[in-house]
Amino acid sequence: MQGEAPRRGWREAAAVYADRRMLVILAMGFSSGLPLLLTLGTLDYWMREVGVDLQTIGLFALVGLPYSFKFLWAPVLDHAPLPPLTRLLGRRRGWALATQLGLAAAIVALGASDPAHAPLATAAAALAVAFFSASQDVVVDAYRIEILGADEQGAGAAATQLGYRIGMLASGAGALALAAALPWSGVYAVMAALVGVGVVAALAAPEPARGDAHAAVPAAVARGAAAAPAASGLARIAAALRVSVVEPLADFVGRRGWVAILLLALLYKFGDAVSGKMANPFYVDMAFTKLEVASVTKVWSIVATMAGVAVGGALVAGLGTFRALLVGGVLQAATNLLYSLLAVTGHSVPMLAVAVGADSFTGGLASAAFVAYLSGLCNARFTATQYALLTSLMAAGRTALSSGSGWLAAALGWAPFFALTAALAIPGLLLLVWLMRLEGGDDASAAASRAPAVS
Repeated sequence: MQGEAPRRGWREAAAVYADRRMLVILAMGFSSGLPLLLTLGTLDYWMREVGVDLQTIGLFALVGLPYSFKFLWAPVLDHAPLPPLTRLLGRRRGWALATQLGLAAAIVALGASDPAHAPLATAAAALAVAFFSASQDVVVDAYRIEILGADEQGAGAAATQLGYRIGMLASGAGALALAAALPWSGVYAVMAALVGVGVVAALAAPEPARGDAHAAVPAAVARGAAAAPAASGLARIAAALRVSVVEPLADFVGRRGWVAILLLALLYKFGDAVSGKMANPFYVDMAFTKLEVASVTKVWSIVATMAGVAVGGALVAGLGTFRALLVGGVLQAATNLLYSLLAVTGHSVPMLAVAVGADSFTGGLASAAFVAYLSGLCNARFTATQYALLTSLMAAGRTALSSGSGWLAAALGWAPFFALTAALAIPGLLLLVWLMRLEGGDDASAAASRAPAVS
């Protein structure tokens, strides 16, 4: 939400993690992180194992398009009621429960598919998983931003990322470990059951107070109907669209440097998205076993990421969001070069651990800073819609823009491919430096609060 978030002392910044709301945010983060690898890394490993070619695996990045377009239906999730769940649980929790139930069913359907012989059916099920997952993200992100104060957003981002990575651990290392004993349909059924963590969080969490932001839509609808009683149906629709779609977008484009902000959301983690899409096929080609992949690239990766997330949250509090973003962006690009070294070295578990650990730590650090930055840009009146817009662009880097990663890897070879992914981070870093200079080096959330209109 907008508003200046002053920097605090390190001890005071750490104390916010003791708040019980952080436990709810942690559980919701788990629910958000769980589905992602089921349509990306774990599914990629499954497809490569059954002989699917790299180009097809790369194209499967497109099943994540709902993450890039979730801003289109975010206004519905932001403002529309969902009887009877809204009456029983409130708007945020009601929509969270609905998306989680749909998500569990879609995960079961994905596990029942056959990617080797019916890839289109697999793609359709994966698309459904991505749709419900992206919808859940809209609700969970809005809940986190609304339940926390401006000075708690950095800690909230860190708690979200921590839960998110634990969810990815379950659907990454957990899924691979289960695959050694169960068919893939059984593995995905277990993952569907773990969606229950999010269900429990939605049922147990307090509903954010409904303020003027959410009262604005029905009030506007009533005014529109009163102004044009003969066409009250159209007036209601027009009023709802204005408040839930037009005003959030108009508010965002009214801030200084808004085009650069959108481009930064698209490009900040672009290099990591392209390299990450090919990570599991790379491990298979390097002859790493399932046990090695599960223990090093999943378990060790999550531990390193959690450490990075914690450090990232602390850096935001101590250095300011812009500086934390710059540190994380440079480091996450540089660590991609370690995979090039691994490709040259060949099968080496110690080298794999170094590459994965360094990459995961810096990725977690950068992610915590980036989530805090995007959260600070949102106007409290339009939380879900504006945050969905920003994270949709972020997701485009790992979907449409990374769909050609298979062709790049096949054409270049593994070592040059990973070197190229490091270079792909440069445009995002240049944009970040430009935004820092635009704001005179001020903290990002404070800069967002000033956001004058663009002429």
